[in-house]
Amino acid sequence: MTGLRTTSLRRRVTAAVLVVLVLLLIAIGFVVDTVFRAQAERDVNSVLTARVQLAQQWAKQKVPPRNLLRRLGTRGVQAALVLPDGTVLGEPDPPPDARIRQVRATLTGPAGIDGARLTLTADESLIATAEHSLRWVLVISSLAALVVAAIAILLAVRFALAPLDAMTRLARSIVSGGRGGRLAPERTGTELGRAAAAFDSALDALEGAEKAARASEAHLRQFVADAAHELRTPLAGVQAAAEALLQQSSATSVAQRERLQLLVVRESQRAGKLVTDLLDLARLDAGAELERVPVPLRELVQAQADQVRLTAPDVIVEVGGPPARVLGDPARLTQILANLTGNAVQAMHGRGRLTLVVAGDGVTVTDTGPGVPDAERERVFDRLVRLDTARGQHAGSGLGLPIARGFARALGGDLRCEPGPGGGARFRLDGLPPA
Repeated sequence: MTGLRTTSLRRRVTAAVLVVLVLLLIAIGFVVDTVFRAQAERDVNSVLTARVQLAQQWAKQKVPPRNLLRRLGTRGVQAALVLPDGTVLGEPDPPPDARIRQVRATLTGPAGIDGARLTLTADESLIATAEHSLRWVLVISSLAALVVAAIAILLAVRFALAPLDAMTRLARSIVSGGRGGRLAPERTGTELGRAAAAFDSALDALEGAEKAARASEAHLRQFVADAAHELRTPLAGVQAAAEALLQQSSATSVAQRERLQLLVVRESQRAGKLVTDLLDLARLDAGAELERVPVPLRELVQAQADQVRLTAPDVIVEVGGPPARVLGDPARLTQILANLTGNAVQAMHGRGRLTLVVAGDGVTVTDTGPGVPDAERERVFDRLVRLDTARGQHAGSGLGLPIARGFARALGGDLRCEPGPGGGARFRLDGLPPA
């Protein structure tokens, strides 16, 4: 992976602008030189043409040839005249290496000058000198302009990139441990405004993720500590019963021995149930893949009701609702119903009325127990939370309801606690997709 090029942005912008400015000055100098050269040539042609017209007028006015030559000669312009009798006045042939421009004309006038051949020669060395001076002026002024522009660009870029410096300072302060700082751009429609808004959003997400990670870490530590505490009780019971079995003598009664064996089995089952619940929570946290098949919800509810009637004969179980079918995992739906009915039986101390009503997208479980206080209806879904005084739960691990809600949401539904009629509790499972 190639790294990001981190050349100074000020240098890059300054260099780019100076390169553009140099190219622009070169183009302007070329255009000015070309225009100056063309204009100078037009001016020379105009001067020579005007001199020819004056010579024609003066010839018609009978100006003597020598006086005519003196009048035509000016700075940079020389005149030569060849009279009809062959007399040559002036210098018709300039040096071969001279830069000249010539115009020839035949004069008309009185005898002695009629038919004379006039030659006007313009010296272009003056134009070349002026052109050379102009080029030096352009070069010197361009260099001065580049120096001034470079200084001005550096100052302007420093001012323009001040928001980036603010971003850098804020990022360094966050790396150093500072939190809560934001750029808060006044306008988010500009390039820097959008960058600053994105930077603030990234900081919000980063700090939110950091807080969530810390909260999750603290929750995980508390959860592990609570789970270890919960496991310690049944394991301690298993250990004590096992040691008592090993230390028993021949005088120990059969009843005492069976009681210790039953204690080992019961505490082992309790520890195994807690471990199973912890594994279910771990699967939920990892995003467990659940089965998606059509499930006859009324049949699942009826089967669970029959099991409650068998295990808690003093509980009156009623089942109602249509024979609905939902899309879900039969094993997990059964686990949800088992958790809800098991909590209800515990809350009623094995005596009372349990009502299960099937709906098109779920089921409602209502009991006649002590109910759940309003402030605790959401907290009962937290892990390892047991409302001993409110619900009389003395044997649960505090993981059944969190697992039930986790599987309900994984199946596309939800599980909520509501006040039941007569002070009992009602748990509503709904939102399951129909089959």
